[in-house]
Amino acid sequence: MQHMANVLITGHSRGLGAALTAQLLGEGHRVLGISRMPALGLGHAPRDQFHELSLNLGQPSALSQFLNSSIVTDFFKNAQKSILINNAGLLGPIGAFGGLDHEQILQSITVNVGAVLALSNQFIGATLRCPDRRIVHISSGAGRSAYAGWGVYCASKAALDHHARCLTLEHPLGLRIESIAPGIIDTGMQAQIRATSLDQFPMRPKFDQLKENGALAAPEAVARKLIKHLLGDQFGTEPCTDLRDS
Repeated sequence: MQHMANVLITGHSRGLGAALTAQLLGEGHRVLGISRMPALGLGHAPRDQFHELSLNLGQPSALSQFLNSSIVTDFFKNAQKSILINNAGLLGPIGAFGGLDHEQILQSITVNVGAVLALSNQFIGATLRCPDRRIVHISSGAGRSAYAGWGVYCASKAALDHHARCLTLEHPLGLRIESIAPGIIDTGMQAQIRATSLDQFPMRPKFDQLKENGALAAPEAVARKLIKHLLGDQFGTEPCTDLRDS
């Protein structure tokens, strides 16, 4: 019998996160979404199945307050399958080092790395009695290939990959983890890339061409493939993967 999962997902209100949330709810899973803004179009979900929390993961004090509460522990209590999807992320600041905004650097690293590690730590501690628990980091090819102008983003995604490798070596009981690069998806982040000046991001023409050629993947299609892999037996076999290879 396939157990329905309790899933905590960050950045659930837009892009890939919204597509993942909608499909997880459609399959009957119980979801706790965390974003700065509420998700649109999910008001029909039963209140006992879907709950969302407004939280800015870039504010360490707000994140600490959340982690010091019993919300995560209560959500996963008695769950037979527990999942954490670290999906929230910031692309900026974009540009060469030496001219970046310090506060934007700190905010991005807090959202992309600090919050992920802290949430993973909380999740592992809260699900000790769960027989099947899984962590997904939404990584990026940018964590595995360097891009001029994306130093902060590339470094933060590389950190997620290495965190997954480290956790794999620790062998927490019943835990599987995978840092997944989902491919290039037609989301607001891609629009942000195309709005960047060439001085800030010299590789922008490549992304302009992907959009013009219709080569960007739809969030719904990526979400469907990711969920199938996440719930499958092969999940966690390798700590760092590319969804396009599965």
